[in-house]
Amino acid sequence: MAKFQSKYNNSLSFQSLKQFLDEKVEQYNTPRFIENDPIQIPKKYKSRNDIEISAFLTATISWGNRKMIIRNANKIMNLMGNSPYDFVMNHNDSNLRSFDYFVHRTFNSIDLKYFIKGLQNIYKNYGSMETVFSMNASSSSVQTSIHEFKKIFFSLEHAIRTEKHVGDPKKGSACKRLNMMLRWLVRKDNSGVDIGIWNDISQSILSCPLDIHSGNVARKLGLIKRKNNDSKALEELDQKLRKLDPNDPVKYDFALFGLGVFEKF
Repeated sequence: MAKFQSKYNNSLSFQSLKQFLDEKVEQYNTPRFIENDPIQIPKKYKSRNDIEISAFLTATISWGNRKMIIRNANKIMNLMGNSPYDFVMNHNDSNLRSFDYFVHRTFNSIDLKYFIKGLQNIYKNYGSMETVFSMNASSSSVQTSIHEFKKIFFSLEHAIRTEKHVGDPKKGSACKRLNMMLRWLVRKDNSGVDIGIWNDISQSILSCPLDIHSGNVARKLGLIKRKNNDSKALEELDQKLRKLDPNDPVKYDFALFGLGVFEKF
């Protein structure tokens, strides 16, 4: 790895960088990845609505220790009777009291209760989460979709504190968690990791879930120059990854994440 970094610092060619990252995608984009990743939560379900609801709730709390994320995501599913869609559509206020003591870092029962109501509003008025995202996607990006989704999601009365748990690219956020959820639900993965049940959004316009790990690796590889992991850095990374693979740029999330987390690149 040190040899590669040294070679890169001496103007590694585009083709060599692509070959290196493609090899890392092949290394990490395998079913073994699921064992310690939050994607295992939505992969437990068969129903389309159960999958996307569990994906959204799991992605929402996906920051911090991955074991804790998985444990708390499973706790949410258990509190919903392991039937996310049925719970969202048919819950009553007494059912929501079971969430009273739930907490994951700064995401607490107030937030979780609203998320259930916000999801119910979307399914009642739009039919699915995919509809909301796809109707606002452009030909080149899902970032406007994320912005519009947040507006619709928070259209009911809610505590202002809850808004911080859904990123907004128009306010400078890289929206790591929603971009990760979109990778899960949109990307058609021949290796069996990503779920790929949404068909109305092209995987070519997906964005990498940019966080501290992928951001640090991307800077070392010259994929981004901006110091902050924000929406502008994500735009920069999008441009580079789409040159590496115009049809499936977000597959490189596996390479960047694997290099950062597992190889301490």
